[in-house]
Amino acid sequence: MIDLSKYIIHDLSHSLDDKIAGFASKVSRTIENDGWNAKELSIYSHAGTHMDAPLHFGITNQSIDQYSPEDLLSIAWVVDVHVNQSKQLIELDDVVSQLEDMKDGESILIRTNWSKFFERPNFKSDLPRIGEDLARWMVRRKVKLVGVEPLSVADVENLEEVTKIHTILLGGQVIIVEGLKNLDRISNRRVLLIALPLKVVGGDGAPARVIALEDRGYE
Repeated sequence: MIDLSKYIIHDLSHSLDDKIAGFASKVSRTIENDGWNAKELSIYSHAGTHMDAPLHFGITNQSIDQYSPEDLLSIAWVVDVHVNQSKQLIELDDVVSQLEDMKDGESILIRTNWSKFFERPNFKSDLPRIGEDLARWMVRRKVKLVGVEPLSVADVENLEEVTKIHTILLGGQVIIVEGLKNLDRISNRRVLLIALPLKVVGGDGAPARVIALEDRGYE
């Protein structure tokens, strides 16, 4: 049994509300009229904090529901990247020195503090993005999951780039988690990451609840 008192538990997910692009809700039932409250939800598969499946870019037919629980649980290393320009490319040299103790098959969370700009108009268009050299290195190291604060790992305004980077990562069995927040609250370099997407049959992706367990005694 896990002793949760030994951990600081961080919620890395954005809340879904009507301010989130791709999400809408309306009242379906009320206590007064029906005896209970309920809403009807409309959710784009990549709204807010979400995860991608290989089906998203037609790499394979693997859908989001086909990830096993073991796929969604991992030791993750938090790396820092200072963002000082629009559409900054995150290169291998920016992070590799911070990952000397990482074992093959573990995961990476890239902390850029980009989530602080979530409500700005340029949040999506000017995002820092993963470079090809870093993406290919993650595949070689069998990284299980990579998590980023922007809503994409690549420039969404450049179809060639966004297709290439997703194809490298998803084709290399690196699970992509996008739209994270609260990485700035993590003090340790290593956490236990749990990323749980909605189990949508045939889903190309899905919103996810993502949490990190930070060991209070880890140094």
